[in-house]
Amino acid sequence: MTASRSESVPQCALDLLRWQFDLTWSLFEYHLARLEPDDFLWEPAANCWTIRQADDGTWAPDWAENEPDPIPVPSIGWLSWHIGWWWSVAIDHAHGRAPRERSAITWPGAGKSTVEWLRGLREQWLEALSRLTSADLNSTAAFPWQNDPRHTVAHMVAWVNAELMKNAAEIGQLRLQRTADSPSPTTG
Repeated sequence: MTASRSESVPQCALDLLRWQFDLTWSLFEYHLARLEPDDFLWEPAANCWTIRQADDGTWAPDWAENEPDPIPVPSIGWLSWHIGWWWSVAIDHAHGRAPRERSAITWPGAGKSTVEWLRGLREQWLEALSRLTSADLNSTAAFPWQNDPRHTVAHMVAWVNAELMKNAAEIGQLRLQRTADSPSPTTG
């Protein structure tokens, strides 16, 4: 059941959303702490979206304006860029700033730099959440629904939790698959 526009979203809703976010992050952190640099650009299928390094050293994600059929399997690198993209835009909206364009979200590269980038986005998100009031939670969300009056900022916070949970599970599954496909040092 969702709150209608005529109902107030109580502050305790933010406490529950924050608890859900913390739970989701702890599950994500389990995988972030175990990622190796080679995990990021491993392509799990022939039809794969990844991040490619340009001649100038920057990284660009594979992208299509219209979703292809079949949908490519994303690499961990692509998924980590994707999290950085939507989360940066959600943070912009939460702070009332003009959202950055997709092409302005730069992936730091395979390994620790991306893990630290994602952890930094977490800190920015927590700071944005700490500023929200009940009135803010009940206001119309500008993202990701393009100012649809049926969706509040509380809905946006719940969406961030759901999107992060989905992307964290995808990264975790890819990491486990890559690890399972690699010979164990103890079994050779």
